[in-house]
Amino acid sequence: MAIKEYLQMAKEVFSNRNVMSIAFTTMSYSLIQRAWNPFWPKYMKDNLGASTVAIGLVSGISTAENMLFSLPGGLLADKYGRKKIIVWGTLLRTLSPLIYLFAPSWEWIILASIFNGMTSIYMPAFTAIVADSMPARRRGTGYGVYNAITNIPNIVSPIVGGICMDAWGYVYGLQIFLIAQILISIIISIVRYKYTEETVETRNRESIRSKFNIKLVTEQSRPLKIMIAVAMIASFSQRLVFDFSNLYALDVIKISNTQLGLVQTIVGLIMVGLSIPSGLLSDKYGRKNNIMISRVTNPITQWIIAYATTFELYAAGRLINGAAQAFGGGGYQAGGPAWNALIADLLPAEKRATYIGTQSTLTALVGTPSAIVGGWLWEAFSPEMPFVISGVVGLVAAGLFWWGVDEPSKEEKLETIEKREQEKAERAKEKE
Repeated sequence: MAIKEYLQMAKEVFSNRNVMSIAFTTMSYSLIQRAWNPFWPKYMKDNLGASTVAIGLVSGISTAENMLFSLPGGLLADKYGRKKIIVWGTLLRTLSPLIYLFAPSWEWIILASIFNGMTSIYMPAFTAIVADSMPARRRGTGYGVYNAITNIPNIVSPIVGGICMDAWGYVYGLQIFLIAQILISIIISIVRYKYTEETVETRNRESIRSKFNIKLVTEQSRPLKIMIAVAMIASFSQRLVFDFSNLYALDVIKISNTQLGLVQTIVGLIMVGLSIPSGLLSDKYGRKNNIMISRVTNPITQWIIAYATTFELYAAGRLINGAAQAFGGGGYQAGGPAWNALIADLLPAEKRATYIGTQSTLTALVGTPSAIVGGWLWEAFSPEMPFVISGVVGLVAAGLFWWGVDEPSKEEKLETIEKREQEKAERAKEKE
């Protein structure tokens, strides 16, 4: 496909004000965050006295908070709209880096992880407002363009962070980046307040009676039920190793900070380069194939990393993993262009945030102990053990997805889009 056509698609997606503001504020935040975050577990271990179990505990607390706040966030977003929750949640993100900056020991990071987990209240609204704002007939391509923009920091930030950590040391290097993170969080809160537009009609501001009910899962269609189950299993798999992958590279394989940053930069290039083509393939040939590529490849790369003894082999595993995630997600949270597009295909706008919140809550439920188990496996057996088990569990999730999820045909998708557009037009007419 010609570059001109790619640019035309990008123009179509970013002609929407919400997509523009959300994408570029996310990119701005990530530009700082992805420079220091890869080195944070190493800093906790060497400078704050944390063991791998303690690192897993901190991660588990943050995941537990995600469990507590994601579903209420989804319910609030569908009932009262997306914008306010996004703005307040973004502002809340300033607290964690502020605590990180002044923490004298790893125990203080527990408080920061609680605030960090609380920010999950806005993630369902965040994901839903992007889905609401995408062109319905090119949703996979739209997500591809969006992911390409938001992954640009992966090209620049990790290598810059690695060079700075090698040159300045962890203490001074992290202080500089954390101060920048606090400032950028405040700025993007203001930008999202000024430029984000609501995408759903809010209902009467009556008292909120909505709460978690098993019907939020059981009343979904079979594909949506299976997708929640897959997300839960995959969450357990990925949380076993998520907080230890970079620590493994630095402590076990003994690569330098700059080498780690270089690997993540190349991964970023791959993800940006493949985001749009993967979205196009998703629109043309279906979401399921893209998702399966990711779900199968991701666990295999965990085994490659587990037995890597050189920088080159570790890099190979990470690069293959990055290509897989560009196609279908498959990271520690369900996501990716094809996954998000499939959810949007299967659900109307007014139910998306609640479903996403339910999914996030249930994945957090199984992900909370997983990070602690990963740290325990590292210390009790070997640093390789969490990666080996993660691969096995990840393949179980892939098999369940292949067996249980049948996506709508192109004809069914078009029929659904036309029906939703007609209903939207009728509501607008009644409102007039």
